[in-house]
This record gives sequence, C-alpha cells and structure tokens, in this order.
Amino acid sequence: MDKDTDLERLRAWLATYPGYDILGNMLVDYIDEIPGAASLMPAGLVEINRTEDILGNITAQNQYNFGLYLALEKSPGDDIASAYNAGWVLDFQRWVQAQSVAHAAPTFGNIDQRGETIKAQNGALIDTAIEGVARYIVQLSAEFKVKYEVI
Repeated sequence: MDKDTDLERLRAWLATYPGYDILGNMLVDYIDEIPGAASLMPAGLVEINRTEDILGNITAQNQYNFGLYLALEKSPGDDIASAYNAGWVLDFQRWVQAQSVAHAAPTFGNIDQRGETIKAQNGALIDTAIEGVARYIVQLSAEFKVKYEVI
C-alpha cells in the first residue's frame, strides 16, 4: 500500500507509541484472535461543517473515525493481566493526546494544520475468551480542514 495515504501515515505514527512492542503487525479491517494482534478499522469520513467564501471556495471541516482493536493476553480471573491491559489502554490514550497537543501527530488537512486534533477515547474491554485472549477497542478520531478552491 502507498505509504503516503492517510491510513498508512496513521498506521506508521501509531507504531511509534512506546508501548507498541506488545502488538504485532497492525492489520486493517481484520484481527487475529491471538495475543498481540491489532487492527485499525476505518469507520469513515464525516463532514462536520462546510463554508463557502465570496469567491466560491469551499472549506470543509472533516473528521476521520477509526476503531483500534487489540487482542491482549488475559486468562480468566487474571486480575494482574487485566490491570496491565487496562493501564496500557489508558496510557495509549494519554500518549495520543500528548502527541496531538505537541503537533507530533500526522495531519490530514491542507489548511490550519496546527488546529488539527487527534483523539483516542472510550477505550474499553469488548470481550474475553476462555483461550486467554481479551479484546479491547479504542476509538480514534482526527478533525481537520480541507479547502477546495474554484478555478
């Protein structure tokens, strides 16, 4: 896949998270049921707002939405692994916030890039399997503006 696509830039950036080493290769739209699996599942683009200037140029305020799915090791009743996994999810969310505030996250718009935000929120346990795998989700969103100029 082209490394210059928004999806590939996002995947490459997520791989720089200091705790990423517990994950294997991050797939798109598929997750294995083995500990260390990760998947980035795009949920689409939402246009939040659209404005037009007197020349007819359009500025669209957009939001990308993704689900980051994680399969982490956790045996039934294992409170230590549960606490570790929950801590990992919380730390990851704080890292995304710090990266966004520091303007170290990828940008997707063509104007006002310093005003762009990436958020990781609603990290939650989805389910656990008897085989010792717990699946988690973190919702990722990126807000950005794109200006379309008329010729």
